[in-house]
Amino acid sequence: MALLTVLLQADTLAAAAAAVTPPAPEKISLFNLLMEGGALMIPLLLCSGIMVYVFVERIMFIRKAAAVDPTLMVRIQQAVAIGDVNAALAACRNSATPVARVLEKGISRLGKPYDQIEKSMENTGRLEVYKLEKNVSVLSTIAGIAPIFGFLGTIAGMIILFFNVQHQGFSLETIAGGIYTKMVTSAAGLIIGLLSYVAYAYLNAQINKTVNGIETTSAEFLDTIQQHNK
Repeated sequence: MALLTVLLQADTLAAAAAAVTPPAPEKISLFNLLMEGGALMIPLLLCSGIMVYVFVERIMFIRKAAAVDPTLMVRIQQAVAIGDVNAALAACRNSATPVARVLEKGISRLGKPYDQIEKSMENTGRLEVYKLEKNVSVLSTIAGIAPIFGFLGTIAGMIILFFNVQHQGFSLETIAGGIYTKMVTSAAGLIIGLLSYVAYAYLNAQINKTVNGIETTSAEFLDTIQQHNK
């Protein structure tokens, strides 16, 4: 009898403990949260896809353009010193990089006045810089419009929320749930805008580094021509 009483008391204590144990907190699924953002999550998704594509394509192109053979300038100087223009041109064509194309233009103008050689190389350099900067401005545009899409989605959600409150009555849970789901678009827009801005700044830094390399090598080549003509 005493054992039965002890068991009953243990069951009662276990039930009481279970009753006071707080329920497990609900977990937010990222996918479901993004789905709650509404229709304006579609342009934000497109912006994120374009951002990733442009960044990956540009960074691969820029890195390939910056991969210059360190012996290229030495071979060109040696060929120019002995007057072998064809060998210098062949070295540039085998490299197939922006700096090689700029040097190739200068080599092809050998024998003409120094100013014409320099001008032709500058024009080719501008064309190569344009190729490096192609589509990079898209990232700057996304950095500007993505947060706007996010705020627009939040404002649209708030309008719908207050419309429902007016016609269906006030409910704290409804308002809280509506506000946090509609803020998803603002958060997504800000994140996409921030990542786009960082990607834009990084690509510009890499482009400037490559352009500086082109300018340095071009100046070295022009110095070689001047020394050769003396």
